Amino acid sequence: MIKKFLSRFHPRFVRSLVYMLQASEYHVGEYIRWYKRVEDFRCVENRKKLVWTLKSAGLYVIAWVLFFFLLALTIPFLFFKGGVGYVLFVIAVILVPYVFPYVLTVPLLILQNVIQRPIEWFIVRTATRLLKKHKGIKIGIAGSYGKTSMREILKTVLETDLTVAAPPHSYNTPLGISSFIKTLTGDEQVLLFEMGEYYPGDVKELCKLVRPDIGIITGVNEAHLEKFKTIDRTQKTIFELADWLGGTKPLYINGESDHAKRYAEENGYLNTNTFVYSRDGVGDTKVTESNTGLGGTTFTLGREEYTSKLLGLHQVGPLACAVQVAEHLRVPSEKIREGISSTVPFEHRLEPKTDSTGVVTLDDSYNGNPQGVAAVISFLGSLTGHRRLYVTPGLVEMGDRAELVHKDIGRQLAKAGIEQVILIRNSVTPFIEAGLQEAKYGGKITWYDEALKAFEALPHLTVSGDVVVLQNDWPDQYQ
Repeated sequence: MIKKFLSRFHPRFVRSLVYMLQASEYHVGEYIRWYKRVEDFRCVENRKKLVWTLKSAGLYVIAWVLFFFLLALTIPFLFFKGGVGYVLFVIAVILVPYVFPYVLTVPLLILQNVIQRPIEWFIVRTATRLLKKHKGIKIGIAGSYGKTSMREILKTVLETDLTVAAPPHSYNTPLGISSFIKTLTGDEQVLLFEMGEYYPGDVKELCKLVRPDIGIITGVNEAHLEKFKTIDRTQKTIFELADWLGGTKPLYINGESDHAKRYAEENGYLNTNTFVYSRDGVGDTKVTESNTGLGGTTFTLGREEYTSKLLGLHQVGPLACAVQVAEHLRVPSEKIREGISSTVPFEHRLEPKTDSTGVVTLDDSYNGNPQGVAAVISFLGSLTGHRRLYVTPGLVEMGDRAELVHKDIGRQLAKAGIEQVILIRNSVTPFIEAGLQEAKYGGKITWYDEALKAFEALPHLTVSGDVVVLQNDWPDQYQ
């Protein structure tokens, strides 16, 4: 408590608050919840740093002006007669850093509503008009997880025969997509768009911007349950893509996502233009054989054999989906095979790296959803002839399902026979340990207070031939 109190008077206090706002994407509610959890404001920028943009720099200057203004308001107390004035002055000075984090949200809200939102509205409106004129096929990808992987698989396969463009990184908001639209030449034959969902109505708004001709729903889970509160609201938001397509345009749904498949069945989304994909096939075309290992994945879809460098049988479904989309767009079969063979692990998504000592690290730090975790544990469990280590801080934004989700992860790890589980100490990893114990786990459990300390210890815990999975990476606001 003393450390938390004193850190409010540290010079980094104001900068830390601005960083917290930026890292929370300027959502006041999320910022306030984070602020209440902080124990030391000197150490808020744990692994990332404040990114200086026009908005963050402006807010930083305003924050300091506002902070000194609040301090100046305490000076009149010094002119009170008697010792009571000095007492009130000291109390007021102490209260300033407690009041200031809330007061700081006032100029932020003014900045967003009076200046930023009108500008953003104009940018998105202009981009909507530009994209409406574009003659390329537009493919929208929505889901709680797997959007970026699906986008990259599709891009790799389709660009063997077509001119394809997609927003960089994870640009999946109206403003991010609008900035990408300005870069288009108009000659692109296919445009790929991820559709981010953070609040109800988000996908619907993106559909108005993108106007997709083909839709892919990669799955539904608890990834943003803290924001959506219920799975039903998450499902409804993601299926706004299906509503836009109206049953008359192709829609692909991940059949390995129980929530997505069940919602589609119960709400009449399955029709002649809807295709369910999974590791068993896509639509009426079946996968008859599939194998995976550290070298990649092979599968037979219909009469065609395909080879990919992606790891895990959970990749067969998205790959099969990409094959059918490519066929729908009349990409020649030999080009499709070439595209599938060119698919490689994506950065921080079960990305294999072998160091000089012969230790294989599978970097899956961008995978923060229960289905993805289950797929990785299954893949790790299928590997033979290796000692396997699993490092995780757990998953974020699981809401009231956090205990259930993490105990299940522990049970899966025990069932897969993983030799060593390394847990980063926080609010959810004790649930993983409980799940391991419930399943009578016979391996070794090791605890570290920080992820960085665990990473530094790995060279001393591993030998040649070991396989290490780095599962998920908590953002700073969840530290």
